[in-house]
Amino acid sequence: MSVTRRQILTGVAGLAVVGVTAGGLGRYWLGRSDPEVGHDYQLIAAPLDVELVPGHTTQAWAFGPSAPGTELRARQGDWLRVRFINRLPVETTIHWHGIRLPLEMDGVPYVSQLPVKPGEFFDYRFRVPDAGSYWYHPHVASSEELGRGLVGPLIIEEREPTGFAHERTVSLKNWHVDEQGAFLPFSIAREAARNGTLGRLSSVNGVHLGVVDLPAGEVVRVRLLNLDNTATYRINLRGQFEARIYALDGNPIEPRDLDKEYWLGPGMRIDLAIRAPAAGEVIALRDGPVRLGTFRVVAPVEHSATTRDWPPALPANPVSEPDLSNAEKLNFNFEWVGSVSVDTDNGRPPSLWQINGQAWDITDKTCADRPIARLVKGNSYILELKNMTQYQHPIHLHGMSFKVIASNRHEVIPYFTDTYLLGRNERAQVALVADNPGTWMFHCHVIDHMETGLMAAIEVA
Repeated sequence: MSVTRRQILTGVAGLAVVGVTAGGLGRYWLGRSDPEVGHDYQLIAAPLDVELVPGHTTQAWAFGPSAPGTELRARQGDWLRVRFINRLPVETTIHWHGIRLPLEMDGVPYVSQLPVKPGEFFDYRFRVPDAGSYWYHPHVASSEELGRGLVGPLIIEEREPTGFAHERTVSLKNWHVDEQGAFLPFSIAREAARNGTLGRLSSVNGVHLGVVDLPAGEVVRVRLLNLDNTATYRINLRGQFEARIYALDGNPIEPRDLDKEYWLGPGMRIDLAIRAPAAGEVIALRDGPVRLGTFRVVAPVEHSATTRDWPPALPANPVSEPDLSNAEKLNFNFEWVGSVSVDTDNGRPPSLWQINGQAWDITDKTCADRPIARLVKGNSYILELKNMTQYQHPIHLHGMSFKVIASNRHEVIPYFTDTYLLGRNERAQVALVADNPGTWMFHCHVIDHMETGLMAAIEVA
């Protein structure tokens, strides 16, 4: 049975010291402990009733008392320690999207850990090497679990001041709900074979047509995160303002003006600096012509810190620079299978997509034992990504960052990322140093593309 937001808050407040059944009793803390020794969080996944459609209740699943879930923060270089407690009726994990971490903390079932069963907990503990905007979500039954609300922002703060006195986190997500707030199918085979199964109700920080306040006259860092299962947003702003891009997918770039629109695929993030106009003005946040939400400009709080000049570029993350002149080249073809096969007896999803002729079977716990590529630790590689389909694919690599260096479709100013939106019939080149040992997932972040074949494993040893 679902609980209300008030019950979650009340229940959490009463859990200062509680035993959790997972091979014994455990003592855990809420929120953060002493900041001098890192960032400790207790994070509970549980059913939660939310009101997405006015006057109707949706039985979501949430990390904490909201969906999207609790914003977690840590400082670059520090330890992030999270005791994750599963109070859902299903098993799950947490994957820390975009974070370069040890394999055993990556949250992929039967590859880096066993699923966390109902009533159990798992302690995630790792250092965060890079500053930026990231997020977290399960890697179990992803269409349903992300679709029900199990997503949340993870913000890694720079070690030194950045010049921004104000910032806002803006989580974008579509919901698969009908006019009464009841969930619709998260994946439909005929849609999974195309762009993916889209939700019908957009939200900004969990609210349809949500409003985010900006202080008048100030330069505000706005972290836009696409936490959707499927949707690629054609981000554009309308109103009186100035805006620059400061980071893509957690990694800083040389600041440049925001173009007419920016295509933000599932799993991708963009950090903007927006100079807010006078109080009373509004800036429309749009997906192409469709309004997603509103930035409302309000009078700044008296005596608050101010940022009126453009801050300098953010400090670069310590990502290894690939040696392009000595890099080995590897080809990856992203293809449509060409037919739909459904094994109803075994409950397998249809096989619709493949990488280099191999379709991933999410019901097969041994798929990662057959990696699509084996990389030598410390060597540089150029990966040629060839989209042989008529649909976009946001290609995401776990455990490492890669540098986008070329595309046959548009000019590239090289930058580091963990997710690249590979356009229709596009051929792009990305480069990396294989500096993190393990078996890492390499997949499309349109979730029902991933679950119907568009995933592989890359081994670094």
